[in-house]
Amino acid sequence: MKSQVFRKDERGIKDIGWLRSHFYFSFSDYCDPVKAAFGSLVAFNDDFVEAGKGFGIHPHANMEIISVLLQGTMNHIDTLGYKTVIEEGGVQIMSAGSGLRHEEYNVGEEEVNFLQIWIQPKLQNIVPRYQQRSFPLGKRRNQLKTIVSNEEGQEHCWINQNAKLSLGFFDEAQELTYRFRPVNKCLFIFLLEGRIRVDGTDLNPRDAIGVWETDTVPIHCEAGSHFLVIETPINQK
Repeated sequence: MKSQVFRKDERGIKDIGWLRSHFYFSFSDYCDPVKAAFGSLVAFNDDFVEAGKGFGIHPHANMEIISVLLQGTMNHIDTLGYKTVIEEGGVQIMSAGSGLRHEEYNVGEEEVNFLQIWIQPKLQNIVPRYQQRSFPLGKRRNQLKTIVSNEEGQEHCWINQNAKLSLGFFDEAQELTYRFRPVNKCLFIFLLEGRIRVDGTDLNPRDAIGVWETDTVPIHCEAGSHFLVIETPINQK
C-alpha cells in the first residue's frame, strides 16, 4: 500500500469575504504541482458561504461535479430547468457533459458549508444531467453509506465514472476494512469530525489521506467519527 497525507494546515486558502475556500488540490489561483489531483479526482474544496451570497450563473462542461452539504441551505438553478433547494445531508451531482450553466446561493440564515468535488468523467460530451438525494445523519449511523455510485439506483446519485462515494458516521468505536478492486483504483478518505486511523496514520478533522496499490484499507474509527470515502480511477482509460 502506498499513501499520501493531506493535512488541514497544508491546504490552499482563498478568502474573499463572503466565500472562504480550502483547496486540497490546485484550484482557482492556488497551485501546487505536488497536489494537482489524485487520480481522476481533480478538485476537493471545503467551502463556506455567507448567508445571501453565492455563485452567479456560470458554465461547466465534461466534469462530474458533486456537492455534499454539511451545514445550511443552498439553492440550485440550471439551464436544464431544475430549480431545487438542498439542505444539510443533501448531495447533488451534475454531469456537465456537453455543457450547462447553473447558479447556487446560500438561501438560509446561517453560513453554508459544503464540499465541492470534481471528478473527470468516463464518457465525454454526454447529455448533461442533474440529480439530488438526501442522506440525513440519523439514517446512516454506524454504517458506511453509499451516496454516489456508477451503478444506477434509487438510494444514491449516479456518476458518469467508475467511482463511488460513501459517508461514514460511527457513534461507537469501530474497526472497518474497505475493500475494492485494486486495478487502476485509488481511495481518498476525508475526515469531517472525530478521529480515525488509516493503515497506521492518524487523521484529525479536515485531514485527508490518499491510498493506492492495495485492495483493502483498514480504518479504525473512534466514537463520533464522521468521514467521506472516494473510490475513483487512477488514470482514464
